[in-house]
Amino acid sequence: MEITSLTQYKGTTYEMELDGERKLYLHIDIITDFSLAKGMKLERGELRKIVYASNFRRAYEYALYRLDYRDYSAEEIFDKLVKTYKNEALCLEVVKKLARAGIINDKRYAEKLGRRFVEGKKYGYRRAKREMRQKGLDEDLIETVLQQYADLYEENLTELLNAKYSRYLTDSSDRKSVEKAKSALVRYGYGYDEINRAVKEYFERGNTDYAY
Repeated sequence: MEITSLTQYKGTTYEMELDGERKLYLHIDIITDFSLAKGMKLERGELRKIVYASNFRRAYEYALYRLDYRDYSAEEIFDKLVKTYKNEALCLEVVKKLARAGIINDKRYAEKLGRRFVEGKKYGYRRAKREMRQKGLDEDLIETVLQQYADLYEENLTELLNAKYSRYLTDSSDRKSVEKAKSALVRYGYGYDEINRAVKEYFERGNTDYAY
């Protein structure tokens, strides 16, 4: 195959025409890396390398664009890339490059999510773990991060009872209201045993510190 035309198309993108028929749109970096020029003859194997390099560059730039807006786990960004570029092997190499550069880091991302879910949103262990699983993080990594908050879950549960659900706990005999508070805390990711214990302690304190 012969490059019959090589002209600037738009900005840093060039249009390369092969044998007067097939057209490829390549970034100037690809043109330079492969020393492409009008009249140059290409073997099929070399053309495949050029196309791969071009697609890799596009995929990498797309990943950087997504990461400008928020963090992703390696699995999340891989899934995003595959949906767009279809080539799993290529997308995996892009993810590896991002990881080597420190642009994505599952440990750093997991720690950030742990702070957001446990310290910020006051989630219990179960809810925080479920949310982090949905981000494609490794199970062992999730558990390691969440174990750091072992002493905070009980404090968060007490804070939620005092600040958010005390209106349901004005009377320990009002089972309907008490169950509303408990159900809400289950959705926050706390277990029945810890919720029951916290509610029991809440009423045992006599509510003397709280206003309704």
